[in-house]
Amino acid sequence: MKKNSRRRPRKRICPPPPKTSARTYIRIDTADIGVFRFLLEGYDNLGIFTVVNKFKGILVLRYSPHLKREVQVFLKAVATEMKMEVIPTPLGRCFEQRA
Repeated sequence: MKKNSRRRPRKRICPPPPKTSARTYIRIDTADIGVFRFLLEGYDNLGIFTVVNKFKGILVLRYSPHLKREVQVFLKAVATEMKMEVIPTPLGRCFEQRA
């Protein structure tokens, strides 16, 4: 026998949308760029990446700031599959520090 409930489901409180995306710069082998894309898609498209320098294998990964913890878990998992280095954000390209 199914019980009929008159309770309404609670509304989820959504955080306000971020004004800027978070960025992480990554250096990988140029031959692994396709594998990196495949792994990023496998993690439910946490973010998008752009190749900054195709000769040195430098990528910028853009993602929503509230997904930072999930992106860090993804990067640790990727580091087990390929040689990867997280590099510091170049000062000339740092958009998060603008007021």
